[in-house]
Amino acid sequence: MQFKYPELLWGLLLLLIPIIIHLFQLRRFKKTPFTNVKFLKQVVSESRKSSTLKKWLLLFTRMGILAALVIAFSQPFIANDAALQEKETVFYLDDSFSMNGQIENGNLFKNTIQDFIKFIPNDQRFTLFTNKQVFKDVEVKDIQNELLNLTVAADQLGVAEIVLKGNTYFSDNAASQKNLVVISDFQQRMGDLSKVDSTKNINIQYIKPSNASIINTSIDSVFIAEPSNDNIELVALLSTNAKDETIPVSLYSDNKLIAKTSAKFGTSGTAEVRFTINANDVVLGKVTITDTGLDYDNQFFFNIDKKSKIKVLAIGDLSSDFLRRIYTEDDFDFTVSTINQLNYSTIENQDLVILNEIQKLPSSLNTALKALSSNGGSFVLIPSVDGDIASYNELASTYFNSRFLNGISQEIAISEVKIAHPLFANVFNKKVSDFQFPNVKKYYKINTKAPIALSFQNKEPFLIGNKNGYFFTAAISSDNSNFKNSPLIVPAFYNMGMNSLKLPPLYATIGTDVEIELPITLQQDDIIKIANETNEFIPQQRVLPKKVQVNFIDNPKEAGIYNIMHNDKNSRHISFNNNREESALIYTSLPENNSNTSLSSFFLESQKNNAINEFWKWFAILALVFVLIETALQRFLK
Repeated sequence: MQFKYPELLWGLLLLLIPIIIHLFQLRRFKKTPFTNVKFLKQVVSESRKSSTLKKWLLLFTRMGILAALVIAFSQPFIANDAALQEKETVFYLDDSFSMNGQIENGNLFKNTIQDFIKFIPNDQRFTLFTNKQVFKDVEVKDIQNELLNLTVAADQLGVAEIVLKGNTYFSDNAASQKNLVVISDFQQRMGDLSKVDSTKNINIQYIKPSNASIINTSIDSVFIAEPSNDNIELVALLSTNAKDETIPVSLYSDNKLIAKTSAKFGTSGTAEVRFTINANDVVLGKVTITDTGLDYDNQFFFNIDKKSKIKVLAIGDLSSDFLRRIYTEDDFDFTVSTINQLNYSTIENQDLVILNEIQKLPSSLNTALKALSSNGGSFVLIPSVDGDIASYNELASTYFNSRFLNGISQEIAISEVKIAHPLFANVFNKKVSDFQFPNVKKYYKINTKAPIALSFQNKEPFLIGNKNGYFFTAAISSDNSNFKNSPLIVPAFYNMGMNSLKLPPLYATIGTDVEIELPITLQQDDIIKIANETNEFIPQQRVLPKKVQVNFIDNPKEAGIYNIMHNDKNSRHISFNNNREESALIYTSLPENNSNTSLSSFFLESQKNNAINEFWKWFAILALVFVLIETALQRFLK
């Protein structure tokens, strides 16, 4: 037996008080004459025996009262070592979208919060953190309302991040028992639980609130398949974990229903639906379905605005017909000029300038191109077969310290495509092994630190550059190369044009780094605002002479279609959707030795392991019993 306040046991010395009182009687006896001495002697003898017995009984009861009271105030108890050890508990509550599924008895996330509030001991102090909030060193009554008001969001920490973040909330007390309790549905994207490394000797407990399967259907993406002059065919891709299901799919524009169809899922669990819309219409689109699983992926936002054509200028005396076939009127405003007829004042208004095999670049042209590049525009240099290297280097030297060297007359194939380069990032679905690569007859060696997009067999660069400037190392005219006949020419030049003015895409994903460029000239103190019916924020923006670069990374937080506002007028739109990774509902297996299936069983087991048997109430009752015994002795024992 152990005592909570063992220092109070010194109170047992109070037992000496009744002993002293009973051993040293200070009463004086008065002698009284009596005639019948024999009878008196008998009465005195009997009275002395009765009195002695009563005194001893009273002594024992009074000592019992004092002893029981002292022990009761010392609070005796029996407990194991684990129950006596100081404990620190940190909870992680997964509030990602996948926890918001509908199960038989309601919403999984809301049920989990209610069970947590119901079963956690009211006097237990703990720290709780989610993917976006922290409640540090609290009791459940302190945060009950905040917990009930929690909502799910797109953020999802990996299991390694959860453990590292949980470690920061524990103290440096090496003697305390540290417990990290992870409450989640444990999707595979969280990581492998078996590889979790705890650096502070922390006991990790995994709790999966429900093993019920959730049937979910999601809209994964939307894209334009076959645009034409009159119509646009819009395709929506859907997926489900239910087989052989058919569900209705609706298309809205500005909250007005404009089309409706159905998606039929086969054994693959995927389906696509197609809508035909007018090519000249401005569409503030939303594709929706009705689903009993997760609700965040039941709608998909996109927008089709009136196109802002990208301005492309080709300068050179050679034919630019191959460029005209790439830069069509649908997306580009393409113009051509010879070097002698060039109006230099028009360069600053272009988004992309292509130097088409000019033998020698005038210094004034190089100066204009440098200014264009610094102001957000782009240029492409295609060298001439017998070009002036010095004039080329005047332009190239300011770009990644690039420098053209000597020309080499050698037929060589262009054999490597850097598919991670922005020009080819979304061009190839897989690595092509039997591709018919073009070749050149003469090329220039170049010394550069710029990103390489295409290279020769000998690893020398053929096309370098990124964003504001691109350099070929060989002429692509028909007498030097068959590159114009290669499929590579289309994505290379087309993406150079599209990247020169990054217009808002069909849609963007929340949490990714999205950059767009608006052909707007801002005056001093002018700003671009982004707003919809419920939210408004000012994005990161860089003001250039002829356009504005706008970056989205921290905002927005909610999916929807947003207006891009300039001077309180709507310039165009941009749509955002949540990442669909949470829709997969593929779960990882939990360790058998430290996992649980419900919060109630976890807390009951914890209370059992930490139970302390206290006995102070029994000793208080015992003291009361001795008091009653003493009263009875005083009253009934004469």
